[in-house]
Amino acid sequence: MAGSPLAKADGKKEREVNEQQEQKFVRMTTAPVEHLVYEMAVPTIVSMMVTACYNMADTFFVGKINNSATGAVGVAFSLMAIIQAAGFFFGHGSGNYISRKLGQQETENAAKMAATGFFLSLLTGLLITLIGEIFLSPLARLLGSTETILPYARSYLRLILIGAPYMTASFVLNNQLRFQGSAIYGMVGIVAGAVLNVGLDPFFIFVLGMGVGGAALATIISQLCSFVLLLVGCSRGGNLKIRVKNVTMSRPYLREIVKGGLPSLCRQGLASIATICLNRGAGWYGDAAVAAMSVVSRAMYLAQAVLIGFGQGFQPVCGFNYGAFLYDRVKKAYWFCIKVSTVFLAVVSVAGFLFAPEIVGFFRNDPDVIAFGASALRLQCCTFFLCGFNMMSSMLTQTINKVREATVLAMARQGLFFIPAVLILPQFIGALGIQLAQPLSDVCAFLLTVPLTRRVLREMRSAQ
Repeated sequence: MAGSPLAKADGKKEREVNEQQEQKFVRMTTAPVEHLVYEMAVPTIVSMMVTACYNMADTFFVGKINNSATGAVGVAFSLMAIIQAAGFFFGHGSGNYISRKLGQQETENAAKMAATGFFLSLLTGLLITLIGEIFLSPLARLLGSTETILPYARSYLRLILIGAPYMTASFVLNNQLRFQGSAIYGMVGIVAGAVLNVGLDPFFIFVLGMGVGGAALATIISQLCSFVLLLVGCSRGGNLKIRVKNVTMSRPYLREIVKGGLPSLCRQGLASIATICLNRGAGWYGDAAVAAMSVVSRAMYLAQAVLIGFGQGFQPVCGFNYGAFLYDRVKKAYWFCIKVSTVFLAVVSVAGFLFAPEIVGFFRNDPDVIAFGASALRLQCCTFFLCGFNMMSSMLTQTINKVREATVLAMARQGLFFIPAVLILPQFIGALGIQLAQPLSDVCAFLLTVPLTRRVLREMRSAQ
């Protein structure tokens, strides 16, 4: 009955949600963009750093076993990148659409997209689990396992694959919350899982004697905790609730997911392929080289996590204001992010160059690993400051639905340039080619990004 206490309570709750959404719209389209970017970026930076720490913790504790075990975690990083690629495809594909529709105050369409992206990611994660478990050994070899690393890699991958469905869905929920301007809820879920992971890693690995398999078990339990908390966050603070009845498999919604998520799929998918190529290339120079490049990749990813988190703080600001046709605010936020990210990466690069042996040695105190890894880290630090421009430009074009430009920029660093470099350079200069591949790709990606981004900004200016 319309006048029943239950109906009145539901009506009151709906009005409160609508008021919260209206307040969020006003804040995102009127508050100073610098303040908004910082406000959105802090929880996303924390979330990204914590996500990096999942694997950093595994690398640190597994590094106490031996080089082969450390290499196995590096090999498994490629699988984690595949899972992340699927999650970012549906998360960014649905999230970009959600932020633009909320900017246009079309909440119903945004809610349908949230549910559709979430459940499609669950199904995709389940498919990854089934295929991975059936072809476990071939998968481990494909990802770069040597014969000595293979037993450790199988033990780690077998358990990680079990968590693929909800790990994929967690990336979607985190991104959807972020695009709604509610990154704080995502941060709570991610941080809780990370704290649990750091505590469980030494317990499973050393106390229970599970070795590298214990690190994987700690990861999937922690990720399950994050998933539950992220799902709860979707029912708080005026956020879009995930409801089965809102799932819409119509062509327009699926097309929007593909358009918005394709750059992320290319970026993360190629990152996974790049890691495979790196592991296989380094494998010619022994387990120490594989372990060294694994440590360098994790160390650099920690800095990249801050960069990505800062850029993800820009995306909801960009999406809301682009949807509301406030292009000057979009450009102002973009250039602000370019300046801050470039300065940050320059400082990190100097520190990384100066303390490269200590950074590598922290994870694996082996002379061969330190020697190989320190050289690679120093070379990467020489060009790392260029990545801010590429990352922010990629996020800008993806959020405003410039699919072609966004896809090219997403593919550039790890796909168009790194993969050919890591395959070709070692043929001419040996191990140095492995170490030089990433800095060379950073320079090439920067040179490609400049003209593409200038064209997009000119188009936005002419549309005003």
